[in-house]
Amino acid sequence: MAATPAPPAAPPKPTWDPRKPEPPFPWLRPTIRIRLTLLYGGMFLIAGILLLSIIYLLAAQAIHEGSSAQTFQVSGSNIRISSETCPALDDAPTDEARSAALKACNDAVRQHALDGLLSRSLLALLGLAVIAFAFGYAMAGRVLSPLGRITRTARAVAGSDLSRRIELDGPDDELKELADTFDDMLERLQRAFTAQQRFVGNASHELRTPLAINRTLLEVHLSDPGAPTELQQLGKTLLATNERSEQLVEGLLLLARSDNQIVERKPVDLAEVASQAIDQVRTEADAKGVDLRVDLAPAVVQGNGVLLERIALNLVQNAVRYNVAGVNGWVEVTTRAQHGQAVLVVVNTGPVVPAYEIDNLFEPFRRLRTERTGSDKGVGLGLSIVRSVARAHGGHIAAQPHEGGGLVMRVTLPT
Repeated sequence: MAATPAPPAAPPKPTWDPRKPEPPFPWLRPTIRIRLTLLYGGMFLIAGILLLSIIYLLAAQAIHEGSSAQTFQVSGSNIRISSETCPALDDAPTDEARSAALKACNDAVRQHALDGLLSRSLLALLGLAVIAFAFGYAMAGRVLSPLGRITRTARAVAGSDLSRRIELDGPDDELKELADTFDDMLERLQRAFTAQQRFVGNASHELRTPLAINRTLLEVHLSDPGAPTELQQLGKTLLATNERSEQLVEGLLLLARSDNQIVERKPVDLAEVASQAIDQVRTEADAKGVDLRVDLAPAVVQGNGVLLERIALNLVQNAVRYNVAGVNGWVEVTTRAQHGQAVLVVVNTGPVVPAYEIDNLFEPFRRLRTERTGSDKGVGLGLSIVRSVARAHGGHIAAQPHEGGGLVMRVTLPT
């Protein structure tokens, strides 16, 4: 039977920090406010140029018609005409020459007056244009201030705070209608998320009791030394299945809890929680032959210590369990504070992870190239819980393949 050909590899997808980088010059970003300012100022500038051109042409025509209606005729003897602006009058030998020079002087004075009018008008237009652009910028900011409020609320909602509302007051215009519609949408989303979390929490709590009873009954039957071998083997299988179900219920409870915004925050050192997580998995790492490398520097954040410890524990457990067995396997855990943020990095050796499969690892019940069930390494909620807890603390997690196999997990939290 011919082997089934492997499916073509999907192109790699970006898996790093999903947030867009800040532009190098944010004040050059073509915002709506800048565009409205340029539109308002540009229209004023064009109107001013047209108005100035019309005034200049009308003034030139009026001066030309007025001067054309006047004629100069100089006649007589012993006449001397002098002018600082028209020195040619002093040198005119005849009356005709003096008349022509006087007419030329009149034309020069008219042109000088028009040039002065044009230069002063341009300076006035430039000053008014600056005032118009400043006024347009201020007015655009005032008109668009409701949009800024909507944007800030949307960012707060993106941080898992569905309780925020815009509550925009003012005239009943299009912006208020948009804000009210957004508030209604947030209200429906909050009800839906609250109902979902309540259902998961209630269902998980209801399942814990029968699972605990089943575990107790199985342990009692397994403690009977007279039980047949087949029954003991079946009891061990059922006990392992029951333990897996309990882990799943605990994971669902933690996932439902971590989806909420953290209200009560206390100073928590990531180095301390990472050290506790390493102590809990050291026995498992030694049994598998995985070397633990630790470089922990103080990195204090404001958050929930139990949930932050879960981040470190899940990452270190995954790094140990999905590793290579033997002397070549290792896990490196580092914590540090940099640029006003606390960073937890977990690097491990292991199988080669394609970049296009990393996003799937953060989905619930998803594993690397395995079925949704049937794994003895966990219930498939570890990375989902890590991402949810990081988001609830205002941070994020980024993953990338490690050269030679394994993963590099980087959790960044605000201090």
